Amino acid sequence: MKYHLEVRWAKLIATLFGVGKLRPAPGTWGSAVAVGLGWGLLTLGGPLLLFAGCAVVFITGLWAAGLHGHSTGRDDAPEVVIDEVVGQWLTMLPLPFLAGGMGWEGLVLAFALFRLFDITKPWPIRALDRRLKGGVGAMVDDAFAGTVAGLLLLALGLTLGLPSL
Repeated sequence: MKYHLEVRWAKLIATLFGVGKLRPAPGTWGSAVAVGLGWGLLTLGGPLLLFAGCAVVFITGLWAAGLHGHSTGRDDAPEVVIDEVVGQWLTMLPLPFLAGGMGWEGLVLAFALFRLFDITKPWPIRALDRRLKGGVGAMVDDAFAGTVAGLLLLALGLTLGLPSL
């Protein structure tokens, strides 16, 4: 009985409470919801709160994606979108440091950059995606894609003379 309850909770968390069941493109839906949630965290507590949220969601996602994958027999199934939350939030971390970054333009750019890296999976993201399995594989490749996208967002912002610091 306890195992079945854990599997249910893992499925809820892994699918971001059902967002991962939306079609088409469940990862894009998960990222869109993550932008809204991330904007809320940034507004309430700034980048430190968003970074703490990344850590909590990453650790929880390791468990949830791993147990969901084990119970369904599918590693990183399309409905698992908790990894998109971490990746999207990592991409959004530089936004408060860029002038206008918290406006809709910055949010759209962060969304687009993360989706670009998550979908195309350039090296070394693709290598991580292929080598790592289970919850670790689901979470790490998106966290890395989000980190790369966030660094590119920061570089673009600094290069275009947009820093608010």
